[in-house]
Amino acid sequence: MANEFVLDKEKVLNDAEQNGVTEFFTNKRKEALDLIDRLDLIKPDKTRIYNWDFFTVEQPFTESSTFDSISDLPEKVKEVVEVENVENLYVQHNNTKAFVELSESLKSQGVIVEDIFTASENHKDLVEKYFMTEGVAVDENKLTAYHQAMLNGGVFIYVPKNVKVEAPIQVVFYHDDENASLYNHVLLVGDEGSEVTYVENYVTNLESANGQLNVVSEVLAKDNAKINYGAVDFLAKDLTGYVVRRGVTSRDAEIDWALGLMSDSNVIYDNTTYLNGDNSESEVKIVTIGRGQQILNFTTEVIHYGKNTYGNILKHGVMKENANSVFNGIGHIKKGATNSNAQQESRVLMLDGKARGDANPILLIDEDEVEAGHAASAGRVDELQLFYLMSRGLKREEAERLVIHGFLAPVVVSLPIESVKNLLVEVIEDKILH
Repeated sequence: MANEFVLDKEKVLNDAEQNGVTEFFTNKRKEALDLIDRLDLIKPDKTRIYNWDFFTVEQPFTESSTFDSISDLPEKVKEVVEVENVENLYVQHNNTKAFVELSESLKSQGVIVEDIFTASENHKDLVEKYFMTEGVAVDENKLTAYHQAMLNGGVFIYVPKNVKVEAPIQVVFYHDDENASLYNHVLLVGDEGSEVTYVENYVTNLESANGQLNVVSEVLAKDNAKINYGAVDFLAKDLTGYVVRRGVTSRDAEIDWALGLMSDSNVIYDNTTYLNGDNSESEVKIVTIGRGQQILNFTTEVIHYGKNTYGNILKHGVMKENANSVFNGIGHIKKGATNSNAQQESRVLMLDGKARGDANPILLIDEDEVEAGHAASAGRVDELQLFYLMSRGLKREEAERLVIHGFLAPVVVSLPIESVKNLLVEVIEDKILH
């Protein structure tokens, strides 16, 4: 289908009303619907999206089953949850809030983990203050407006001032209806002096699906806050994906990303961190494997506004069969961001003759007193490495597998939950072998 945009605005509002969308988000839908016809579609670098269907939605809301206890969770969800040890867990089943468990300690300290619709009623001031006001704007493009107009899931997490969350907060989005579209919004706010580790998983039992994947995460670290954001995405093929993960740091704050992007669909990824506050920093680590006819486009950007800020991007990708990827890494030091440091490394391995990987490091420097550096490569598996391993008795396939695992290891080891780390290893293994 050509990428044409037709939207029944009255139906969008009626669907929201029938599914109990709150007044705040109904007004947000109206705002987006008023804007959407005037906005342009995204224009990803070196990726033609004319035939991508971002807009057809069979089921705006998919009501799915809920779960009374951890033992009732689907096996696919249990694979990423440390069942015996989990303390803080939120599960969304397609578009339905399905399970929530939060430790009494965190509740007593004022930590909030709620579905985003309920949070807009229970914590109206906080949601209205932060929803699409600092990280992502509704009028950036047609897809951000469509996200706000079609929002059907997501979670709000708030960590109060000076609260240190010891055990990770884990959120699992479980997709098992091929016609369910995911318009999820994650709004994560770490207030001044807080610390939290957030781990997100997109999992499925489907091989293919018909819906849309248009998800946004806004991660806001206030003064002296530290947020670790880990994620493994592993969704079915034939979704059309637009995934935006944005971070904003205030003074002395830190946001670190560890992302395993393993979905089998065509996806445009935007991961941008704004280092607004002096002395703030961000580490971004991303791994991906593309296979089949998959098309992937990654833009990873760290923008330095504050003085003495530090940003580092590390992206490793493996492309096989006919998969095609573009890796754009951008370090941008704005005027006035003196003594800042922007570093990046993007590397792509291509396992087959028709696979393609394009690594583009970009440095934009508007200030003199700074440090910056980059490295990039796109090529085949190192024959010398293979020769060394094969000389030790390994077959070529086994040697290649070990080289790939080593190539992707920097992100795998960064994930904070053992079950999630193990899942990523299994997904990598599956994608290498099949």
